[in-house]
Amino acid sequence: MTQPISRAAWLHSRTALLIAFAFSVMADPVSSVAYAIEAALRALDGNLALLLPAMAAVVLVVGLVVASYHQLVARFPEGGGSAAAAGGAFGEGFSFIPMGALVVDFVLTIAISVSAGSSAIISYVPGLAPYRLVLALVLLVLVAGLMWFGHLGRAVFALLTLVFIATAVLVLLPVPGLPAVDPQPVEGLTHGAPLAVALAFPVAMALATGIEAPSSAIAQLAQLDDAGRRSFGRWALWLTLGIVGTLTLAITAAVVRLGIQVPHEDTTLVAELARAADGAGLFAAFQAATALLLLSAASSSFQAGPGLLKALARSEHGDSRHGVLPAILGRTNAHHVPMVGVAVFLVGSALVVIAAGAYDQRLVLFYAVAVFVSFLMGLIAMARFSHRDGRHGWVVLNVVAAVAVGFTLVANLMRPAAVGSLAATGLVAGGLYWAWVRAGRPRGAANAVAEAEAGDDAPVASEGPSPLPAGGRED
Repeated sequence: MTQPISRAAWLHSRTALLIAFAFSVMADPVSSVAYAIEAALRALDGNLALLLPAMAAVVLVVGLVVASYHQLVARFPEGGGSAAAAGGAFGEGFSFIPMGALVVDFVLTIAISVSAGSSAIISYVPGLAPYRLVLALVLLVLVAGLMWFGHLGRAVFALLTLVFIATAVLVLLPVPGLPAVDPQPVEGLTHGAPLAVALAFPVAMALATGIEAPSSAIAQLAQLDDAGRRSFGRWALWLTLGIVGTLTLAITAAVVRLGIQVPHEDTTLVAELARAADGAGLFAAFQAATALLLLSAASSSFQAGPGLLKALARSEHGDSRHGVLPAILGRTNAHHVPMVGVAVFLVGSALVVIAAGAYDQRLVLFYAVAVFVSFLMGLIAMARFSHRDGRHGWVVLNVVAAVAVGFTLVANLMRPAAVGSLAATGLVAGGLYWAWVRAGRPRGAANAVAEAEAGDDAPVASEGPSPLPAGGRED
């Protein structure tokens, strides 16, 4: 009589853990909905008729990346994402390219999240508009300061993500009953719908940031074996695609139906949708949920970024692994938080926020570049693994995904702002590689991303890819 109860309890605990894990790691891409759709509309010069095709293209490319990362998680169930894949496929030195991209992405995620958070607050309280920069910096310092007390649990991030999704659904429910506006084509800077969409959708690929998170964050699940982490990582990837894709297309369709135009600088597109769709009470709740989710995305990067620096740092106390960076970056406070690393990301993010005047729509032009360097390395690595294994179907998928990601990078680099993001990625990656060479090329550095997620007590991950599931199949 006890076995069914024990089995039910086991399933309940696994389900609760999966929900907490999946919805926490999708906080970043879900929060990106707050500014990615508006970025696409601005790039289209306000052409609502092309907005839905542009966002559909975004979701399609994200789907290609998720499909390839489904394969990556199978090969690296200990975590590590594209850094582990690049190191395993091409040698450890190549792992610093995605690591450098992730460091820049963490800085930009923090900066754009607090800027978009201030935009969400200003949309509800317009009187704060003259203090936009001060508000964003206060939010930045607040989030960084909270790091002193230790990392927030997965359950908190999962709860904020669920609250945002729930309020977004409530905003969308009355839209079908509202009068529709027929979107009229607008003459813009480009001629021809396909070309306009092709040039606009890469800006909105900010939506894809955070897709890498499940492949790295599975290292946190030390209570699971490799098979369990594979399963959780894959579930998180596909749930992220399903929820973020559905939410994005639903909000886009609602914006088009209601004819909501490019908003002025003291409000946002999603705020205007919430304002048009329902009363003041729900509008306030939606803005609050949006701001909190954006700040949780910033908090997540404040955990991951300093954690990566710590994993690469020298430490006399054995807290870190590889001796690549100075020991001070590996030292922690009483709550096991590397506060010097937090300060590094605080200063870097503050400079970015100040340079952009705390306008998230300026920052989004820099955003979908660094993380796509990481994606590209991961996809090329998986194509090489697939070729070695004779898995021709996977090779085709990996190459198609890599071409789509490469096009996104090239299209974004046509905008001068994005060149700065790529240059920063190159500088950080080159600096990490130089430090690694100077430290004597310590082995296992490609596992630093996984170790940063796993925490202080986690063992050093094995060198090279993990054994595949029974039968040697990745699918």
